[in-house]
Amino acid sequence: MSTLRRAKKARRLSVDGETFLWRVKHGHIVTGQYRGCTETLELRRFRAPGRLTLTFAPGPGRDIGGYPGTSGAIFLDGAGWLNLHEPGTTRAFLDDALASGWDPGSPAQEERDGWPMFEKVAARRPAATT
Repeated sequence: MSTLRRAKKARRLSVDGETFLWRVKHGHIVTGQYRGCTETLELRRFRAPGRLTLTFAPGPGRDIGGYPGTSGAIFLDGAGWLNLHEPGTTRAFLDDALASGWDPGSPAQEERDGWPMFEKVAARRPAATT
């Protein structure tokens, strides 16, 4: 039996007696022609129908991992790198989402730009060394 985790399977995170599921995805922005990549962090409460998707797209002063870089790595100029695959980073994004009003019990499929949360999360996490 293999002990390797399947990359697409959601991971568990326990917070104050509640279980949340999360996963990181790499995607591509396509509108007629290839235009770039995104990294996303999906969060949801275990057995709840709703979901929060935080999207990170590159732009001025912002960059993301992916080929040939590191999957899940996101960079904000002046604030450093974070690795979305680290449970502590995910926990910090989850805490910020909850503090800003995300209701994990709601059935809504909500999507947010994750960049406005980056600096608060980075202040709680040591910078990644990728």
